[in-house]
Amino acid sequence: MKLEEILEQKKKVIVDKWFDIVVDTYPSDTSRFLKSQKNPFSNPVGNTTQKSLAVLMDELLGKMDLDTINSFLDPIIRIRAIQDFTPSRAVSFLFSLKEIIRDQLKDKDINDTILTALTQFDRKIDLIAMAGFDIYMKCREKIYDIKANEEKNRTFKAFKRAGLIKEIPDNNTESRLV
Repeated sequence: MKLEEILEQKKKVIVDKWFDIVVDTYPSDTSRFLKSQKNPFSNPVGNTTQKSLAVLMDELLGKMDLDTINSFLDPIIRIRAIQDFTPSRAVSFLFSLKEIIRDQLKDKDINDTILTALTQFDRKIDLIAMAGFDIYMKCREKIYDIKANEEKNRTFKAFKRAGLIKEIPDNNTESRLV
């Protein structure tokens, strides 16, 4: 039996364990809520995470379409970037899939063909983890840009209220500090 066939048979168990690992990275109250609340309207984070992990597993077992991977990985990582997870903690759940898969293979007779396939599967997981890190960094950069612009606008408005800014007429009608 091929590795992909074994994993396809155990896909639901793998995705459920993977989901548990993802939500266990949150505080215990949040984790309990994400696991117990099945209503997608009451628990959009849990619902999105569960669905996204299932699609990611399908892609790992299938053709590895990068657009699909990025579109389903993005919401999970975006939430984690907003919640101030460190980069390593934000993407660590992706690497945990390797351990889950090995745990599911414990009772199987592992031959060289499956070991080779497992190494290739690990590389696919690594590719998804790198994509996750890229998404995380883009989100964090955007957050820092928003914070910097907000601070700049706040400072500009304070200077304007204090009368420290005056319009200088020229071809470029921007306000300048005087």
